[in-house]
Amino acid sequence: MYVIAVVRYRKPLEEILKVVDAHRAYLRELKARGTLVASGPLEPRFGGALLLRFPDGTPDAALLAVRDGDPFVQAGLAQYELLPWLPNIGREDLDRA
Repeated sequence: MYVIAVVRYRKPLEEILKVVDAHRAYLRELKARGTLVASGPLEPRFGGALLLRFPDGTPDAALLAVRDGDPFVQAGLAQYELLPWLPNIGREDLDRA
């Protein structure tokens, strides 16, 4: 199962940048565990997006745990919109990534 996470900043960019190193360290942990496929900021810089991979049938609580573990969320700087995604074209490529 894939999930697109849209991360929207709730505070000015100057406040976000103070926590960005911790946020990126967290994302590197997700990548090492195989949960994060790709991530990056949106342009203009009002937030970012993550492409996450979970085993099929993963409960919502596991998705929320990823959100809640993000230092941006813990500091009240950002909110997540978690969108389960069913890719039809290119899924094989994602599965190999």
